[in-house]
Amino acid sequence: MSKAFDTPVLIAGGGPVGLCLALDLAWRGLRCTLIEKTDGVIHHPKTAALTYRTMEFCRRWGIAEQIRNCGFPRDYGLSMVFATSMTGYPLAKIEYPSLDGEPYIPQTPERKQRAPQILFDPNLTAAVRRYPEVDLRYHCELVSHEQDAEGVTAVVRDPRSGEQETLRAQYLVACDGAGSGVRKDLGIAMRGSPALDYSVAIFVRIPGLRAKHALGDAERYIFVGPQGTWGNLTVVDGDARWRLTVLGFRSREQIEGFDAPGWIRRCLGRDDIDFEIIHVQPWRRSRLVAERYGDRRVFLAGDSAHTMSPTGGFGFNTGLGDAVDLGWKLEAALRGWAGSELLASYDIERRPIGQRNVDAAADNYFKLVAAPDCSRILEPGGEADPIREEIGRFMAESTRTEWENVGVVLGYRYSHSPICVPDGTPEPADDRSVYQPTARPGHRAPHAVLADGRSTLDLYGRTFVLLCFDRSLELKGLFDAAAAIGMPIEKVDIESESIARLHERALVLVRPDGHVAWRGDRIPEDVAALIDRVRGAGARQAGLSSAR
Repeated sequence: MSKAFDTPVLIAGGGPVGLCLALDLAWRGLRCTLIEKTDGVIHHPKTAALTYRTMEFCRRWGIAEQIRNCGFPRDYGLSMVFATSMTGYPLAKIEYPSLDGEPYIPQTPERKQRAPQILFDPNLTAAVRRYPEVDLRYHCELVSHEQDAEGVTAVVRDPRSGEQETLRAQYLVACDGAGSGVRKDLGIAMRGSPALDYSVAIFVRIPGLRAKHALGDAERYIFVGPQGTWGNLTVVDGDARWRLTVLGFRSREQIEGFDAPGWIRRCLGRDDIDFEIIHVQPWRRSRLVAERYGDRRVFLAGDSAHTMSPTGGFGFNTGLGDAVDLGWKLEAALRGWAGSELLASYDIERRPIGQRNVDAAADNYFKLVAAPDCSRILEPGGEADPIREEIGRFMAESTRTEWENVGVVLGYRYSHSPICVPDGTPEPADDRSVYQPTARPGHRAPHAVLADGRSTLDLYGRTFVLLCFDRSLELKGLFDAAAAIGMPIEKVDIESESIARLHERALVLVRPDGHVAWRGDRIPEDVAALIDRVRGAGARQAGLSSAR
């Protein structure tokens, strides 16, 4: 690398997406510089729910066990409860188990994890700090950037002293949040609905709350009043810290004079429960996706590229998917085996997923606030009980897709990506609640348990992997073509009829991010065209059928 560069990759923003991108690059042996304008301390936790796919990535980086033991109590029940208040009328309950009680599902070797940002980010930071490849700088903000044909020149500043420095990087990745200055500097617009509503989040300490109500443990308590759904109380640490979200304001002006203690008391349903407000944060619930995910050598990831309602918990998890897709492509570019179109495929692959998940989150929000007539919900006496029961049934059923979303989490696919080779098979339905494993090109390669007890997912990450279910096939030409341009590829022989049936072809080529690039029953005649296609080096199509 030219000495003119201070760092191969400059990451602007040290939230969880920026930290995960730095971790992924370092795990790949690449240097990067991560700058964050604050001290990195989380004052108001947002991220909490880590999906199956996110935990699969943590497994890849070797931190899954660390995250599982982040400090959230593993015996705390994670049901969803609907009520008029914590001590008011119960409406419905969807029973979900604790972390230890969560069953494994056959489609993944991991379970979901509850890891609030106040516990998750410090663990991520500790993992990043173990890599000397990462130059982690707090109190360092991006002032400006300019790019040219070879790299990006960035001016950074210490906001405390005002001292400035110029850094030269080959690539810049903006993980600087919904108000991304980098995105604005690039002139990239956000498309969609800028304000579904205005909400206020109250981070609050309520000691001993679990013993002061009869609703039982829950991940979230959703409150419904005479005007409909008005808020929810979400567990943070499984003990004294909680987050109350008050929703439904139609404008910022309605939030002026917001009475945080009054809303806490309404949530509790009593005035004799002590609490301490830690932080109050108004925010705008939006449904937005950037019109482009970057410009030449500058890329957007996480909230700088998409902002969504937290209903479903897709925000950070989608951003992590951005980081993983971009990480291996940056490695390919920096190590010299990427084609000219590989980095451009980041936008092509991830922007549709951003739109897909933003839409799913918005749909969940609309269902959450679509309660039926609730005008009599607080009426005492037996006559109103059937009304409350009906409201509860409606709310529980209509919001179920928010909690049961394995299709959103594992079913995203890059079927129309220019670096995946279609095999002519029909695309399965993109069902938000159902996930059917498939090795169809563009999809996440399915999980299966190998003879040595590992998951097939443990094979993927650092290189392309060719799964071979027929040892008689001649594959030398394919590996020679990859070696000729320096593309890393490994062959893994698997002798299992059940795993072979799951993958449906004798050969399955899996990308470093764990998505299938190509499959067939023999290698194509033009192996160089296949290698070029999957590394983004041209559109030669000869011989790239499903090769059955």
